[in-house]
Amino acid sequence: MRFLILLFLVPALGSAQEHNHPAPEKLGAVSFPTSCQSRMQTEFNRAVALLHSFAYPSAESAFRTVSKQDPQCAMAYWGMAMTHFHQLWDLPPSPSDTSTAQEELKQAAMLEEASPRERGAIHALSLVFNNPENLPFSARALQYEAAMRELAAANPGDVEIQVFYALALISNASPSDKEHRRQKQAADLLEPLYRQYPNHPGIAHYLIHACDNQELAARGLPAARAYATIAPSAPHALHMPSHIFTRLGLWDDSIASNLAARSAAQLQGDTGEQLHAMDYLVYAYLQSGRDQDALRVIEDLNRMQNLNPASFKVGYAATAMPVRYIVERHQWSDAEKITDPADSAPPQVLAISVWARGLGFARNKRIPEAEKETGTLRQIEERLRASGNTYWASQVGIMKLEDMAWSAQAANKPKEAAELMRKAADDEDGIEKLPLTPGPIIPAREQLGYLLREQGDINSATEAFQLALVNAPGRRGALQGAQRSH
Repeated sequence: MRFLILLFLVPALGSAQEHNHPAPEKLGAVSFPTSCQSRMQTEFNRAVALLHSFAYPSAESAFRTVSKQDPQCAMAYWGMAMTHFHQLWDLPPSPSDTSTAQEELKQAAMLEEASPRERGAIHALSLVFNNPENLPFSARALQYEAAMRELAAANPGDVEIQVFYALALISNASPSDKEHRRQKQAADLLEPLYRQYPNHPGIAHYLIHACDNQELAARGLPAARAYATIAPSAPHALHMPSHIFTRLGLWDDSIASNLAARSAAQLQGDTGEQLHAMDYLVYAYLQSGRDQDALRVIEDLNRMQNLNPASFKVGYAATAMPVRYIVERHQWSDAEKITDPADSAPPQVLAISVWARGLGFARNKRIPEAEKETGTLRQIEERLRASGNTYWASQVGIMKLEDMAWSAQAANKPKEAAELMRKAADDEDGIEKLPLTPGPIIPAREQLGYLLREQGDINSATEAFQLALVNAPGRRGALQGAQRSH
């Protein structure tokens, strides 16, 4: 299959812009043949390349251009619907996204010129958006995966179908599956394709996501080194390697990756991606001991206006960054003063600030105030569980246990404190982080080390720090805790 290198003109940056010399847009090499008019193939390939780098608004615009130029192109409507299916970080689709995608897929299904393969892709995607009133999203996502598996088996030589099937596997991977079975299945599918098509943006991107866990991180390093050079015009491609760098404690690489991603996202007006990169940047700066650099990023955040806290991607990063800086540096009095995000923020975002305040109160031995924050965390946990968001309910439950443990320690109940923190650490070790986050603000296993050290149990503290460093290599807090426990 012949692949097309996607080089399109975009405004140049820096001195080239002053001389009006356009720079080529680089999105990687994609070939997704369709039954649409051949004159639209290049633009369709470009739209798919944007989709593979999660540049959803730009991809939607490109697919819409194809549909306007070729109204009989069923796959253009499929592509527009796909831009409303954010498989790795924004699920389930919102009611508005669902409604829009349903209309696009309805139009796609009406066009008779689509090939059997195209009809299969359209049908598979319709399973994601159909019947949301009666069928949980998790069931619809599994139906989509099964349909893509059948389509991939029927089209073994079709690279794009194989790649989208791999993404479906990663999307449906259970955070509680510590054997990473779906991730390994996806990686086994993608790695041979990567050797054959090293400039394909989706293959490299999804390999990184498949390996975004401690077990497989080293396996994802070649793709991480390559993705930013494959699609440097996509801010997400510049950021994404830092997921692997973070897993391996490669802080300088992570910093370089996110500086580039932040600048590109800012130039393109992608606030969500800009904040996402800034959050990873703050995390990496703190682990490198570059606290002043981390503070400057937070100061830049404070100057940003019109942020939408209702967007999880925006709300999480904007809330987590200052909390990371305060809590990682053990500034407990400052932690007490952390304010909540806007009321429109998702409950799991609100939990971050509540947890940090509770931690500050507990570490300063202000037990009644800490217990009040714990009660709020309990309410958020119950709210999330009632809504079916079991992942974040579990994460908030871990935060609650951590605050309870430090409150028990402050109340001179060391046995209870240790039991609560061990429970938090065991629960956290049993569940993977989501792609949106670099990880917990402070891992529970690392906190266990500090708590046990405070209790004088040096051997157990050292063991906790060592295990924390296995789970999260290079974290400064665990390294310092291990050194001071000798």
